[in-house]
Amino acid sequence: MGTALVYHEDMTAARLLWDDPECEIECPERLTTALERLQQRGLEQRCLRLAAREASEAELGLVHSPEYVALLQGTQALGTGELQTLSGQYDAVYFHPSTFHCARLAAGAALQLVDAVLAGAVRNGLALVRPPGHHSQRAAANGFCVFNNVAIAAKHAQRQHGLHRILIVDWDVHHGQGIQYIFEDDPSVLYFSWHRYEHGRFWPYLRESDADAVGQGPGLGFTVNLPWNQVGMGNADYVAAFLHVLLPVAFEFNPELVLVSAGFDSAIGDPEGQMQATPECFAHLTQLLQMLAGGRVCAVLEGGYHLESLSQSVCMMVQALLGDPAPPLSGPMVPHASALESIQSVQVAQAPHWMSLQQQGQRGLGRDGASGSHAVAVTLNHPLGVAPVLSPCPRSPEGRPSPLLLPGGPEFKAAATQDVAALSSLLDQLRLNPTPPVRTAVALTAPDAALALPSDVLCEEGSAPQEETQAWARPHEALAQDRALTALGKVLYLLDRILDGQVSSGIAVTPASAAAATLDVAIRCGLSHGAQRLLCLAVGQLDRPPDLTDDGYDSQVMCVSGSASRTNLWLNIGGKEAAALSMFHVSVPLPGTTGGFLSCVLALVLPLAYSFQPDLVLVALGPAHGLRDPQAALLAALLRGPAGGRVLVLVDEESTPQLAVVLARVLHGEAAPSLGPFSMASPEEVQALMQLRGQLEPRWKMLQVASEAGGPGSG
Repeated sequence: MGTALVYHEDMTAARLLWDDPECEIECPERLTTALERLQQRGLEQRCLRLAAREASEAELGLVHSPEYVALLQGTQALGTGELQTLSGQYDAVYFHPSTFHCARLAAGAALQLVDAVLAGAVRNGLALVRPPGHHSQRAAANGFCVFNNVAIAAKHAQRQHGLHRILIVDWDVHHGQGIQYIFEDDPSVLYFSWHRYEHGRFWPYLRESDADAVGQGPGLGFTVNLPWNQVGMGNADYVAAFLHVLLPVAFEFNPELVLVSAGFDSAIGDPEGQMQATPECFAHLTQLLQMLAGGRVCAVLEGGYHLESLSQSVCMMVQALLGDPAPPLSGPMVPHASALESIQSVQVAQAPHWMSLQQQGQRGLGRDGASGSHAVAVTLNHPLGVAPVLSPCPRSPEGRPSPLLLPGGPEFKAAATQDVAALSSLLDQLRLNPTPPVRTAVALTAPDAALALPSDVLCEEGSAPQEETQAWARPHEALAQDRALTALGKVLYLLDRILDGQVSSGIAVTPASAAAATLDVAIRCGLSHGAQRLLCLAVGQLDRPPDLTDDGYDSQVMCVSGSASRTNLWLNIGGKEAAALSMFHVSVPLPGTTGGFLSCVLALVLPLAYSFQPDLVLVALGPAHGLRDPQAALLAALLRGPAGGRVLVLVDEESTPQLAVVLARVLHGEAAPSLGPFSMASPEEVQALMQLRGQLEPRWKMLQVASEAGGPGSG
C-alpha cells in the first residue's frame, strides 16, 4: 500500500494560441514545474507512477451530454480562428487542437487513481492533470475546465465500485459550481467547497455559491459552501474551517472514499486567490482528510497559477499522502473575524441537516457582526515567524485580475519578482525542518508485539545512560523498581531521539504503577532538552505533576490532561468534571458517545493544540484510561499535525496488547480504525464543551466559532 502519482506528458500539449490575458495563466508549465519539484524532492521516486489513460466516451457520458462530447471531439480539426471563436462562446475558456486529448487524459487519470485506490493497489494518490475540471458542466466548458474530472471519478466509483458515500473536498479558491450542479440532489455525495466569494462580487458571481445553498430535494444538506468574503485568509482560517465545519460533518457522513479537488490558487502568492495559506498548510489539510474513509484519498489537481507556490504546495500534499509528518504551521494561529463569520454562517445553514453541528453551541453575534468578547489575541512565538504578506493583485470591478498584473502586463514582472522573493524566503525556512530518517520508533516491554508492526517501524532497543536515568528517577518512589527504571530509560532515550531529529514520533510502554512519575520525568526532560512549548494530553487516572507551577516550566508546558498550570496546558480527558482551572489547566470527562468524543477532539483538543503551536506533544494513556483502541489511535494521529509530527505516546502496559501496534501504525501515517456508527453527543457532553470553550476562547483563538477575533489576525 503506497501512494500513486498519475500523469502523462501529453497533458502539456494544449496551450493558448492567441492573446488573452485572462486565460494565459492556465499554461503547461503548471504541470512541468510541479513534476520537476516532486522529482527534485525525491517524492516522485517514492510514489507508484501510473501513466494516465484516456477516459472513454461512455465514461465521459457519466457526466456530460453526448452532444457536448462530440463538440469537443470536433475541435481537433479546427483552425486557430475557429478555435478562438468557439472559445468565446464560453466563460474563461480556450481550446487547442490537443484539448480533447488532454481533457480525456485528465478525466482518465482521475478514473485510474480511483480504480487503483479502491482495488487496494495503493492507499491514496494524486492525479497531476490539466485542464482542470470542477467548473465544467453537463454541456458547457467553464473557467479553464473542459470535462469535470472529479465528478466523473465520483460517478465511476458509484457505478463500477458500488460506493454509497463519497466525500468531495474542493479547496480551490473558486467555487466548483460544476460539481455542485451535478450532485446537488444526490445524498450519496457530500460536496464541500470553500471559495473566494466577497458577497457575490467574485467570479463566478453565483448566488448559489453562498452558505445557504445546501442542496436540493433528497440532497438537502449534502452541499456545503463556505464563502470567503475577504482576501488574505491564511493557515488559521483554513484549519478552523476543517475543525469546525468539514470534519464534524464528514465523520458523521462516514465516507467510503474522499476525492479532493486540489486547487492551489488558494495558496499564498496566487494572483487569483490573494490568500495567505502557506504550502505546508496543505500537508495539514491532507493529513486531516486521511482520518476519513480508511485513508482512501484521491486528489486531482484543479487550479494554481503561481508556479512556485503551486509546486511547493503539491509537494507538501504528496508528502502527507506518503505519510510524512507535516511541517509546523507558520504564523500566529488566529483566525480572521471575516472567516469566523463565514464559518458560523455555514454552521447555521447546515445545523438542521447534521447532528454534529447541532451539538456545537452557537454564540450570538453583536450588531457589528462580532460577539460580545473582544479579548486581544495572543501572538505566540513560532520558529517560522509570520507568513509573508505578498503584494495584492488589483482587480477589476468584476473581480478578475487587472490586466496590468497579469503575465505580460507592464506591472506584472515587478510584482511577481517581489512575491517570489517573499515566498522563497518562507520556503527556505521550511527546508530547515527535514523529515527525520526514522518516522516512528517503539519501545516495547513485550517483544512479541513487534511482530505485528509495519516493517519500517523501528523497534528501539536503546536506553538512556543508567546514571542519567537514575538521576531523573530519584525524586519518585514509583521509579525505584527495576522494571520502572528500565522502562524510564527507554522513554528518555526515545525522547532524546525525537528532540534531536532522528525520530519523528514514538511509543513507549510503561508500568501502570509508574505512569504518573514517568510522565512527570518526560515533561521535565523534554523541556530541559530543548522543547520550547510542550503539549501534554493525559488520559485516565493521571494527575498534574504537583510543582510544575513553581519550577519555572509553567510558561513552556501546555498540559491537556486533567490538570495544568499557567504554562502547562494539561488537558485531562477522563476528569471527574469539566473545568478550566486556568487557561493552561483543563479537565473534561471522557465522553460516552461517538459524537461527544469527536466534538471533544475537533472542537476542544485540536483547536487548543493548534493555538498553542507546540514543538512536542506528550500523550499519556494512564491506568483505566477508558479509550477504545480506535479512539486512542485517532487522537494520536490527529495530534501529529500541531507539533510537526513530534509525538511521544506513553502507554500503560495494562492496556490491550494491540494498542501499541495500532498507535504505531497511525503515527507511521496509516489511517486510524473506524470509530463505528455515529451517535449524537448527550446534552451533558454538549453543555460541558460549550462551557469550557467559553472560558478558554479569550486565550486560545482557534476555539472560536463565532466572530470575535482581534489583534494581528483579525480581518
